[in-house]
Amino acid sequence: MRRLVLLVTVLGVLGFAAPAAAITYGTADGTGHPNVGGLVAAQAYSDGTWIYCSGTLIAPKVFLTAAHCAEGDRVRVTFDPAYQDGDKVYAGTWHADPLYNGAQSDPHDIAVVVLDTAPRITPAKLPAAGSLSNLPSTQQFTSVGYGAHEVTNSPGGHQYLYDDVRMVATGTLNSINPAWLRISMNPSTGNGGTCYGDSGGPNFLGSSDVVAATTITGDAICRSTNVDYRLDTASARDFLAGYVTLP
Repeated sequence: MRRLVLLVTVLGVLGFAAPAAAITYGTADGTGHPNVGGLVAAQAYSDGTWIYCSGTLIAPKVFLTAAHCAEGDRVRVTFDPAYQDGDKVYAGTWHADPLYNGAQSDPHDIAVVVLDTAPRITPAKLPAAGSLSNLPSTQQFTSVGYGAHEVTNSPGGHQYLYDDVRMVATGTLNSINPAWLRISMNPSTGNGGTCYGDSGGPNFLGSSDVVAATTITGDAICRSTNVDYRLDTASARDFLAGYVTLP
C-alpha cells in the first residue's frame, strides 16, 4: 500500500496492484533495525511528512523495496529512525523488476535502489531458496517501516496518521502460497503489522535479520492481514541475482 490519507481515497484505489502499507499496533524502532530505511519524497506532504515507502539495505549499496513505489529514475533514501527535513539522505538509481505486472499469481513487485555511496550500516540477509515453504503456523515475523502508525475513525472516514518514525511490530503467519506470505496483524489476537507507507519494507523471520518478504498490500483499514512478497522464490531471486550475492 502506498501513502493514502482518507478511507474514501483508499477504496477508490486499493486493490492488489495498489502500493502498500505502515506499522500499526507496534512501537518506535529506535536503533533496533538500522538497515531499514524510507524513500523520501521530493517535497513534503500536506501533513508535513516526507516518507512514502519503506525498504531494507541488503548489500552495502543495494536498498530493497517494492516496484509499485516507483517515483522516477533517481530517488532518495533515509535510514534516520525519525526523519526530519534536512537529515542525511542517500541518493540512488531506481531499478524495478521488468516483469512487474500486478498479477495475483506472481506480481514481480520488487525493486532495488543502487545507492551512489554506501552507508556505514550492516545489511540485512536474504532467505535461502525455497526456505519459507514449510513454515509452522506459529511462525512470527517482525514488520518494520515508516508508514501510518495509527488509524482513527473521523466523521469524514478513516484517517491515517504519519510521523516519519521507523516503527516495529510482530505478527503471526496466516498462510503461505507460491508468491505470498499472509501475516496476521489483528490486534485482538495480539498481533501488529503494516499500513500505508510500509510498502517495500521488511518482514523479518522471527527476531532474525533475515528478510523473509516485503510488504505489498493488506486490508483497507490496516487491522487484519499483511500481504507480503516472498523473497525465497525463483522469480524474486532471479531479479535480485543481478544486484546481490544470493545465499
